[in-house]
Amino acid sequence: MADPKHPRHYDEAFKRQIVQSCESGKPSREIRAEYDIARSTLRRWVQGIRDSGSTRAADNRTPGQNEPVEPGRRDRRLEMEVDVSGQAAPVFARK
Repeated sequence: MADPKHPRHYDEAFKRQIVQSCESGKPSREIRAEYDIARSTLRRWVQGIRDSGSTRAADNRTPGQNEPVEPGRRDRRLEMEVDVSGQAAPVFARK
């Protein structure tokens, strides 16, 4: 198996070839042993091809999952600032 710090990258044509051989009836155990591919990787490729016709992760996510994370973090930080300001306003108004 590949080192988690240095994952292997496969081109789309290779992935499609592997999925084709899996769907033609070749046992997945043999495919995984022959190409040294993890069970989860093969399952993800097959499912991706079935769902969207692509093995690219971005093609198999919902639009919400593809949005960048940073705007969500910024929104939560701003909501927290508004909440703190709302709580502090009455304290400062009394003085």
